[in-house]
Amino acid sequence: MEKFTVFTATTVPLLNDNIDTDQLLPKQFLKLIDKKGFGKYLMYAWRYTDDKYTENPEFIFNRPEYRGARILITGDNFGSGSSREHAAWALEDYGFRVVIAGSFGDIHYNNELKNGMLPIVQPLEVRQALASLSPEDEVTVDLPAQKIISPVGTFDFEIDAEWKNKLVHGLDDIGITLQYEDLIAEYERNRPSYWVQEKEK
Repeated sequence: MEKFTVFTATTVPLLNDNIDTDQLLPKQFLKLIDKKGFGKYLMYAWRYTDDKYTENPEFIFNRPEYRGARILITGDNFGSGSSREHAAWALEDYGFRVVIAGSFGDIHYNNELKNGMLPIVQPLEVRQALASLSPEDEVTVDLPAQKIISPVGTFDFEIDAEWKNKLVHGLDDIGITLQYEDLIAEYERNRPSYWVQEKEK
């Protein structure tokens, strides 16, 4: 997992409440098994006008000035609905590293974290201030300091200490396990011989 320490990017506002996982990634795309490539289908029904991927020019993601945005400013209850991790894959593959919402669906919140993204909860007034930024304005998210630094102010945010440590050091579950590789190898070397014999039977 890529480390997350200090991240600077432009933002795109989509302050709709209750954006669920089916809106993030419709069910017809769940058959894909590779984590990569899902960005094309993110918010499919809103981004395209037909099944030939003709872009809807009125949808904010398709406006030229917002195409490079990597921080999403959004509404309450973001990522509610099903537990599909594919929704987080789509956000990450599209290019988002940070999602700032009023609240998150619990499972989706954790899915974003597991995929190296940083979901941040902020009140409406902060999100409205960030949404007022020009497309070229940059925002810095400092995870070690737990601060959002922007032209409209600096805002603190909360994050679980364990998740913060994982993100700052780029550790997913496999990475954490590999930290104990020597201890695991030592255990394997020294386990009682009768365990091995029992297994061989």
